[in-house]
Amino acid sequence: MSSGGYKITDQSATYFVSFAVVAWVDVFTRKEYRNIVIDSLKHCQQNKGLVIYGWCIMSNHLHLIISAKENNISDVLGDFKKFTSKKLLAAILNNPGESRKGWMIKIFKEAGELNTRNKDYQFWQQDNEPKIIFTPQFGAQKLEYIHNNPVEAGIAEKAEEYIYSSARDYYYGKHCGLIEIEFLL
Repeated sequence: MSSGGYKITDQSATYFVSFAVVAWVDVFTRKEYRNIVIDSLKHCQQNKGLVIYGWCIMSNHLHLIISAKENNISDVLGDFKKFTSKKLLAAILNNPGESRKGWMIKIFKEAGELNTRNKDYQFWQQDNEPKIIFTPQFGAQKLEYIHNNPVEAGIAEKAEEYIYSSARDYYYGKHCGLIEIEFLL
């Protein structure tokens, strides 16, 4: 599932993963596209046993700290990426108000043509760079990194103010965010 030397070696472990859009295209500047990711994560939680401990959607990538109840994390991630790729590409193609449509589709088509594992388009970059959460300290470090991403990018002044992140749950209490999480720490 990975091309850069990182791969999921323990299906029962908790991982920090990141997904980036090919060419770092800023797709998630539009709410409707962020909602596709959120709905897909919720579906994976309800139907595939995905457990989310931390998450954040940025303009062109997403970070997760996750595990899978059925010890099939590679399958869940593969299904998530495949489904969201199709759904997001369709949403972009069918959005009459998408002024960047031609530019984005050209990038996704060119990336797809370079990858023999794709038929037409490639939305996500290949590598998830999975890292096992091997200690509570490492988990805390990755969670802080995820939550501070919007602050570092200048999107939010405080991590807990950014609604497309689990920081709200960690700051205000469980059930305050857009996605149901389990506390990591």
